[in-house]
Amino acid sequence: MPDAHTTEPRQVGITHPANLLTLARLLFAPLLFWFVLDAEATGGASWAAFGLGFALAGTDFFDGRVARRSNVVSRSGAFLDPLADKIAVIGGAYCLVYVERYWWLPVTIIALREFGITAWRSRWAREGLALPARTSAKYKTFVQGGALLLAVLPTLREQEAIVDAALWVAVLWTVVTGVQYLIDGQNALSTTGD
Repeated sequence: MPDAHTTEPRQVGITHPANLLTLARLLFAPLLFWFVLDAEATGGASWAAFGLGFALAGTDFFDGRVARRSNVVSRSGAFLDPLADKIAVIGGAYCLVYVERYWWLPVTIIALREFGITAWRSRWAREGLALPARTSAKYKTFVQGGALLLAVLPTLREQEAIVDAALWVAVLWTVVTGVQYLIDGQNALSTTGD
């Protein structure tokens, strides 16, 4: 039997456990938003929001791990995973804007980067290019999620400086990885002659 590390990954459908973890993140994100909005009096901070946010972040960590250990790839997973990340992060951040925990400007910068890079990646896909995610971009979602978790952590309710600093670190990381994607895409296009 060939070594699993030397064989090509096999294609799997939506019911693979890795994809089910991603779907759970998508399905439970609205409940997270509700927990944040329901805690408006405390600026969105609640143990329910923190616990569910932590669990959703765990699904993001484990879905990729399950896929790699199973040596599988999934077209639906490749589409759903970044979609789930964007919905959870941007939706959660705008809920925090609504409850006045976050300022709208840094959240809008994150949202514009996310939607902009998605549009650019679609353009590159039409050109026949598929850019792999950089390691820094994979950590970007972790940094964004960490900033959100700090914002809803009840013990940091009065620690505006910590919450704001974490948000701006997430913004910086988000912008830097966005610029890296743009450079990678332009370099790939120039090497194909387009």
